[in-house]
Amino acid sequence: MATQTRSMLLNVGPSHPAMHGVIRLIMELDGEKIKGVDVEIGYLHRAFEKMCETVMYTQCFPYTDRLNYVSPLINNVGFALTVEKLLGIDIPERAKYIRVIMSEISRVTDHLTCIGATAMELGAMTVFLYMIKAREYLYELVEEITGARLTISYVRIGGVKADLTEGFADRAFQKIAEVRKVLIEADELLTRNRIFFDRMKNVGVISKEDAISHGITGPFLRSTGVAYDVRKANPYLIYERLDFEVPTGTTGDNLDRYFVRMAEMEQSLRMIEQCFQQIPDGAISGELTGDIMPAAEMVDRAKMGKTQGFMASEVDLDPTLQGGTEKFHDAINATNKDVVLPAKENTYGNIEGLMNHFKLVMYGHGIHPPMGEAYFPTEGANGELGFYIVSDGRDHPWRVRVHPPCFPIMAALPKCLIGDVMADLVPTFGSINMIAGELDR
Repeated sequence: MATQTRSMLLNVGPSHPAMHGVIRLIMELDGEKIKGVDVEIGYLHRAFEKMCETVMYTQCFPYTDRLNYVSPLINNVGFALTVEKLLGIDIPERAKYIRVIMSEISRVTDHLTCIGATAMELGAMTVFLYMIKAREYLYELVEEITGARLTISYVRIGGVKADLTEGFADRAFQKIAEVRKVLIEADELLTRNRIFFDRMKNVGVISKEDAISHGITGPFLRSTGVAYDVRKANPYLIYERLDFEVPTGTTGDNLDRYFVRMAEMEQSLRMIEQCFQQIPDGAISGELTGDIMPAAEMVDRAKMGKTQGFMASEVDLDPTLQGGTEKFHDAINATNKDVVLPAKENTYGNIEGLMNHFKLVMYGHGIHPPMGEAYFPTEGANGELGFYIVSDGRDHPWRVRVHPPCFPIMAALPKCLIGDVMADLVPTFGSINMIAGELDR
């Protein structure tokens, strides 16, 4: 009697450590070999797009933080650039450099998290701890400028909410040096490690043609040898002024994706250094008397109408708003009063500033882009992150749509897994760097 062979269906996730609680894979197995994969997403649906359509443009930034929450600054920048395209406004040069500096810091934190988590899931706990240590150096920089570590809501339509702090460049160079030491250590621990090499080489392979046909971008596409990077193909902000390379692989496997991300981190660090060398000084509007007033005192006096001397004083703000005062305002924000909130000294110091602030924050008033639509692509940590916004002339979007880089990669996941063995699922899924916040949005 002939022996019958049947395949086995196995649920992996969502309650599985490697699936991070947000992805379900229905695997068809022939022994250990993967014959088929059905990918089920939607376990972290956040209704980002519909939420943005119910609030004013400026209120969307906290929602963008929670798309790819590992590199939220890039999300902020992408959304702001799209609205600015609708409005037809340009921002000051210094603000452009600040956006790029913070975006590239954010990109490095994302890649550190991806490689560290993937290494940990393969048993390399030491590398994970080293990578998180390096990420902590950069989080300290992010917190110093934005006032928060993760959900930062730092970028504003027309600029950024605060300037770089005094001496920030020197501290950034020190942190960059420390991060480079960690990257060297991680390279020594992983690249020449036979176990890691064998688990990654020729595993999770996708061809150049399949990657393009699925619309994949970012490190995943570049690992196949396609040197597509939005910062080169469609430069925005000041990227065309920076000297950087686009690392690529050859085989499109997990190992190439690891090499591409490691190389991209060095390129991002180079870009940050170049930005500090090129960034113009912040314009200071008028000389101050040297009188520094606590923010709470300014608010209390303003409520009583005792605003005399406000415009000649500097307000002492908490770290969240430090660098957002009058003397920095013109250097980091556009001059459009119908778009940009006035400096705190103006808001509390004169009736024009108070009215300007009031109009921009009151529902039904706010920012009013003309009727039309705009799409703006940026290079996110995982690939092309694009925002599409339709305006009907009101103070909130009529339609918001996000092009998340994770989505087409997840659609192509079966092509990467079929033919490999069950144990290869973990490194391949880790190399995708799937972030459910932008995938399910």
